[in-house]
Amino acid sequence: MSSSKLGQTQNKIVISTGKRKTAIARAVIKPGRGRVWINGIPLEIWPVEMARLKMMEPLLLAGEKIWKTMDIRVTVEGGGFMAQADAVRTAIARGIVSFTGSDELRTLFKEYSRPMLAGDPRQTEPEKWMRYSARRWRQKSYR
Repeated sequence: MSSSKLGQTQNKIVISTGKRKTAIARAVIKPGRGRVWINGIPLEIWPVEMARLKMMEPLLLAGEKIWKTMDIRVTVEGGGFMAQADAVRTAIARGIVSFTGSDELRTLFKEYSRPMLAGDPRQTEPEKWMRYSARRWRQKSYR
């Protein structure tokens, strides 16, 4: 392998996105030592444990051997904390697959949970006019 090819693989940067409801996550993956930040906070000290475990799923499935060769920075906004966790999970999974270029990893993620790569298209229904919510109507006092 020539030195120019080697230099290109070391400077490889992948940008991936993930969405869930109204939460949008953008992940930047580059070669590193296995550090993961979400909005500037290290993943290991993320305050909500269930969200932290959900965000770590693609990393744990990929294994330490793959995970420790890259640094991941994620910015996420919108939605609630679990929707944000799902969006981060999708962004990280997509980024790892495109960074490594591994079809085995893609099939592993799909077998574990398809929305990890494919996403979840469900959205909240918009509120209708003259109603309290999307489907609720005013109650009638007669009948």
